[in-house]
Amino acid sequence: MKGSEFVRKLKKLAKKKAIKVELMQRRGKGSHSTLIYGIHFTIIRNLKDELKTGTYHAMLKQLGINDDELRSL
Repeated sequence: MKGSEFVRKLKKLAKKKAIKVELMQRRGKGSHSTLIYGIHFTIIRNLKDELKTGTYHAMLKQLGINDDELRSL
């Protein structure tokens, strides 16, 4: 899954759960961006690159989301 696809699915899930999502591209160095999901946040690398499995699962854990919730969208 690419970073942009992750953000798109996360926004769809947030809309379903009525949670605020914000992608702050200014807050990060280089191609890194901060993704805020409710009261949780994580750092996303380049949105065009493929997310590695460990990175993907770590981001889900930081945001407090189950993998099944995101994949079902």
